[in-house]
Amino acid sequence: MGKIGCASLEFEKKPYIKASACVAGKKEGEGPLGPDIDKIIEKPEAGQNCWEEAESELQRQMLEILLEKGGVSRKSLRYIFAGDLLGQIIATSFAVEDYRVPLFGLYGACSTMGEAMSLASIVVSAGYADNVVAMTSSHFASAEKQFRFPLDYGSQRPLSSTWTVTGSGGVIISSEKSNVAIRGITTGRIIDYGVTDSMNMGAAMAPAACDLIYQNLADFEIKPDFYDAIYTGDLGKVGQTILIDLLLERGVDITSVHHDCGIEIFDNERQGTYSGGSGCGCSAVTLCSRIIKKLEMGELNRVLFVPTGALLSTTSFNEGKSVPGIAHGVILERMN
Repeated sequence: MGKIGCASLEFEKKPYIKASACVAGKKEGEGPLGPDIDKIIEKPEAGQNCWEEAESELQRQMLEILLEKGGVSRKSLRYIFAGDLLGQIIATSFAVEDYRVPLFGLYGACSTMGEAMSLASIVVSAGYADNVVAMTSSHFASAEKQFRFPLDYGSQRPLSSTWTVTGSGGVIISSEKSNVAIRGITTGRIIDYGVTDSMNMGAAMAPAACDLIYQNLADFEIKPDFYDAIYTGDLGKVGQTILIDLLLERGVDITSVHHDCGIEIFDNERQGTYSGGSGCGCSAVTLCSRIIKKLEMGELNRVLFVPTGALLSTTSFNEGKSVPGIAHGVILERMN
């Protein structure tokens, strides 16, 4: 394992993505990625008694599909790296408690999938595990309940707002060779531009995405066209514009290779999702339904996957604090 630059690692012993899986809600299933989602949950309650239990059920169902696709038993899993948006990551803890697999519970807001994959990759590359799961989830109703307003309130949404994805995605990161490897990672810093609008997460996260992408390019001494695609997590249309402008100010142009999971997961105009999708499940579902499949099929050869997170707390926000952002980068590479 080699340290690269200020914030990156390049794996001498590459970890591989053995399998990926995702489940999502009805609205997500009606979007552009619907045909490639492993399972659509038609009712948002997912057969449970509350929104938080429904989100745990998303994770449980996704994990069962993931293990089946990977041909991996619970006993052969060394660790699970996972988290969600809810207080004390309760969606995750209740989802995996019956698996009896050692858990690293994570919170990186909507960047959690990148954090989970980064840490899981380090463990596998170092030889401490052969099969590790990295996963996360979000749910529209549980997120709105915790961070904004109860759904019954019927609050109006500004055009800068995003729609929290109801979904869960996960990957098995393994020492066993497959078509997709993790070449390296770049770990993000907390970047705070003083954004205080909880309905404009794209603006809060874009500076962190800019910092991460710039650092990745500097650490590896590469240009943006080294990648076939750079996928940010959930900046949406507003955040994408800010990101591109911020990077142009630093002399970096990513317009030809940039995509955003929040823009791709919904048809904004038809589905009324304003700036796009958001939530931990946004980047995870897009990764597992589109990005990895494109790598496996040879449509993409090298991708920088950059889940983005707005570190929004109801406590700090109600005390007048700003919303810091963070992003984590994972380099995915097709193996011939």
